[in-house]
Amino acid sequence: MNIFIITDNLEIYIKFRLLFSSNYSEMVSYFISKSSETLFINEMVNGEVKAINLKEDKDVELLLSYNLGFSCHSKQIFPETLVKNVRCINVHPGFNPYNRGWYPQVFSIINKLPAGVTIHEMDKDIDHGGIICQETVDIYEWDTSLSAYQRIVDKEIELFSAWLSRLIRHEYTTSHPYAEGNYNSRQDFRDICEINLDKMVTFREAIDFLRALTHPPYKNAYFRSEKERVFVSLDLEKRSD
Repeated sequence: MNIFIITDNLEIYIKFRLLFSSNYSEMVSYFISKSSETLFINEMVNGEVKAINLKEDKDVELLLSYNLGFSCHSKQIFPETLVKNVRCINVHPGFNPYNRGWYPQVFSIINKLPAGVTIHEMDKDIDHGGIICQETVDIYEWDTSLSAYQRIVDKEIELFSAWLSRLIRHEYTTSHPYAEGNYNSRQDFRDICEINLDKMVTFREAIDFLRALTHPPYKNAYFRSEKERVFVSLDLEKRSD
């Protein structure tokens, strides 16, 4: 059994490498996107990971020699050729079929659709395919995108750890979502980042919008002042009365 993992999240990489280390370390190869080389500079130097581009035929051909592949916060779309010929499993930080695509926790805070974790087999569509297991993750009124995301990542690691042996041995059944749900692209995220200062909203809507886009160190929400962008974030602190 030869396994590949593609991830662009350093925390996920470290935790997943530990999960595989006891019984499966010799089976696994780790890959990242070329855009993540700076983040993984030490791992690149040590030969622990290799950069790969799934738009290049030679890189896809390399992965076709594996028996099983995992996508875990990968920035790349797995091509149809790959998912049709290799059993590929996605560890997705969203509760399918809701808010498939980019930054699920951001959109869950705004549109109030369920948040969570889904482990599913991959098909040609993004965050689509037979569901192996999933769990919801609560988002609270004091959560920002960052705090919600951290809780979701913890749940991903917990769920993946519990299912790892079954995933490798193909000892599971899949189910399909009852509906197609909704999908948010990276451009959808970029579009919501600009604040319309003249838009009429409630305080609740304004707070939800700003906390959904608060994810330090990233600068997301902004409004325009003449030719400049002014970035806005929210600091929330929960205290007992």
